[in-house]
Amino acid sequence: MMQRTLHILNGQEMYHYFQKTNYLGKELMIPFNEAMCFGDTCDDLFSPEFIAIRSKVHHVTPEIYAEITLKPLQPLFSEKFPQIALWFDSDMFCQINLLTVLAWLDHTNYEGEMTLHIVGEKFEPLRSFTLNKVEGYYELYKQVLIHRETPKNIALIPLKKGIELYLNYLQKDSDLLMFIERHPDVPEEELVSLLIEKFRDYGLGDTQYLEIIKSLREKQYGKIWL
Repeated sequence: MMQRTLHILNGQEMYHYFQKTNYLGKELMIPFNEAMCFGDTCDDLFSPEFIAIRSKVHHVTPEIYAEITLKPLQPLFSEKFPQIALWFDSDMFCQINLLTVLAWLDHTNYEGEMTLHIVGEKFEPLRSFTLNKVEGYYELYKQVLIHRETPKNIALIPLKKGIELYLNYLQKDSDLLMFIERHPDVPEEELVSLLIEKFRDYGLGDTQYLEIIKSLREKQYGKIWL
């Protein structure tokens, strides 16, 4: 009997693309539909507390969050796979999602074979990494996403860069926030398009950028900007 591999993809868009192109054939694929680089979280991954926090971040009910994010992950939660393949972009958005998945695998003592595929903007594979042991990622997740501390050693280069960007991008002197501050008269929708194009390494979408712009302008200028 052939060993079954679970392929975890960063998001619904990649999932639809792989389905449409039949890229992985009949392999089992599931999307991780999250944006863990934005908003609060907790250390009890995928728990009721986690669902409550993350649904609030996304402005949806816990039921809708469970349908969008947790339902596709059920094979990961309910089955044991000897092999797992991870498909994630190198940008901050995807790497913080990756860290969350690795943290859960570490916390649940996953002992199978792990392969990380870094993909490009059109989901083409660029690099692959073999992860011999999924250890230390749960502590890394807590250190970075909960305590906002800078880790000393991170073996995976894309993850290291993603974490560095994550810990910096909402700081007052970050290039992202300073760019927004320098363009106070640019309409929100237009500014979002500029940010998506200019800050590709962040990988943020229009929803996250709109919230950042609104929050920053409200703090600086009051409700007039809303």
